Amino acid sequence: MINELLPPKRILMGPGPSDVHPHVLKAMSTPLVGHLDPAFLTIMDETMELLRQVYQTKNKATMAMSGTGSAGMETVFANLLEPGDQALIGVNGLFGQRMADVAERCGAKVIQVQAPWGEIIQPQQIKEVLSQHKQIKLVAIVHAETSTGVCQPLREISSIAHDHGALFVCDMVTSLGGCPTEIDSIGVDAAYSGTQKCLSAPPGLSPVTFGSRALEAMDKRNTKVQSWYLDLSMIQAYWSEASERFYHHTAPITMIYSLREALRLIADEGIDHVHARHALYGGALQAGLEAMGLKLLVEPAHRLPQLTCVYIPEGVDDLAVRQRLLHKYSLEIGGGLGVFKGKVWRIGLMGYNARQENVTYLLAALEDVLREENGRIQEGAALAAAGQWLKKEAACR
Repeated sequence: MINELLPPKRILMGPGPSDVHPHVLKAMSTPLVGHLDPAFLTIMDETMELLRQVYQTKNKATMAMSGTGSAGMETVFANLLEPGDQALIGVNGLFGQRMADVAERCGAKVIQVQAPWGEIIQPQQIKEVLSQHKQIKLVAIVHAETSTGVCQPLREISSIAHDHGALFVCDMVTSLGGCPTEIDSIGVDAAYSGTQKCLSAPPGLSPVTFGSRALEAMDKRNTKVQSWYLDLSMIQAYWSEASERFYHHTAPITMIYSLREALRLIADEGIDHVHARHALYGGALQAGLEAMGLKLLVEPAHRLPQLTCVYIPEGVDDLAVRQRLLHKYSLEIGGGLGVFKGKVWRIGLMGYNARQENVTYLLAALEDVLREENGRIQEGAALAAAGQWLKKEAACR
């Protein structure tokens, strides 16, 4: 006999995936219908409209690609870039590096604008390169860099890109549903995200959105999109709101159920309230971590509330702490990537997890484990600081 699947119950407070909302799990147990069933096509229409609300856009070409967030990245670059095109990529973390890699694989000539990991890309850097290279087709940047916890300001860079005739593309994998994306207001021409972060659904879909400038660029292509599976010219015909859909592939029906329910929960709470909730509890968590004597990687002005990078104290074993949190408290946090491997922890407070009880649980558990590791921790200071932060914020409302 093969044992029944019984994975351990965890609290997922790493960089993703985050815990799935119970209502989303319930929706995933709903029986299947056919992927061309009129009832399912209605669900697709509802999912598209909800995605527009959460992305803060009116873009008709807003849909969920079958695949994880990296599939969304490939969708954007494969559809917008042709061999020989020039692309300007902002790199200040691992996922900026990945964008550059994907763009190169599309045959584009990639020019990188770099900043130290943990810092933002400065608009002036983008402007200088665009002034020197007149044929750049698109500028791409990571809005919420998951490897560092940096929130990149977008508005000025968008304006600079458009002034030079370039498209503006954003990675919003960790920002969608966690902080304002404002696609239309900022002027983002194309963006992609994932379901497993602040949307609190399982990994497996990548919401993308394309504006009119991006669609016009796609219409002017001289070559076919290199990927049949990710060719938006065909996928749009399946996700369109027309009465007759054209079959492209069998959609992951259960995953669409999960996304639709996750988006419904956000819409019912109110997108502004969801963003404020992340800011409130993310701020409380960060206040508690600093009161514990820990140093945060990112300066306050550019710090994400939903993903915090914290330096590992000197003399403390990275893996030992994370394993002890997992085994003693069933609590997952993430380790560092790239240049910060072994140097930082990445703590997520995303979507359904952005709640008071998780802030309290994480701070208490980490304080306990660090004391066991002989870390110099001021007992009780973290919870007190988090409480003071919440009290101060409540008084300001």
